[in-house]
Amino acid sequence: MPATTHRSTRRITPHTARYAEPLRYSIAPCPLGYLLLAASAKGICAVLMGDTPHAVQVELQQRFAEAVLQVDDAGLSEDVQQVVRQLNDPLRPAQLPLDIRGSAFQQQVWQALLHIPCGQTRTYSELAAPLGSHPRAVASACARNPLGVLVPCHRVIARNGALSGYRWGLQRKAALLKGEADAQAQ
Repeated sequence: MPATTHRSTRRITPHTARYAEPLRYSIAPCPLGYLLLAASAKGICAVLMGDTPHAVQVELQQRFAEAVLQVDDAGLSEDVQQVVRQLNDPLRPAQLPLDIRGSAFQQQVWQALLHIPCGQTRTYSELAAPLGSHPRAVASACARNPLGVLVPCHRVIARNGALSGYRWGLQRKAALLKGEADAQAQ
């Protein structure tokens, strides 16, 4: 199948077209619905989950509105397989180069998330304290994380131990945490 190239629904002018970044992406079914993996020249810049291929494609277009998006199922096949393997076996994390984009504060939060071991959780307050921040600011940064699963914002819970807030739905968050707990128990 030939590659499909498209731009977001924003009006592209000659000026913006000159600076439009190319991003390759692939969508595949996974245990949590559909997974979209997008890559820049630097590495994986998005891992999104949704109920339909259209839903994840729309989210990608919204997050990277100025990018030129190109379907690349063949070129990203191994990367997608690594992420799906991680979903099935959380103790075998994907080893992919990441292109982590966000504000300085978001990047601090996301780096802290990368240090939460598989099968463990932290509260928003526990993440906020060493950053000198507020739990709501940490929650906001988690909600803007474009690298679901690879930057494990699903490992952050409310102070009372309840699941709270997850960009891709509480059912997916619960499933990810259960999968990690089950893998640790084996």
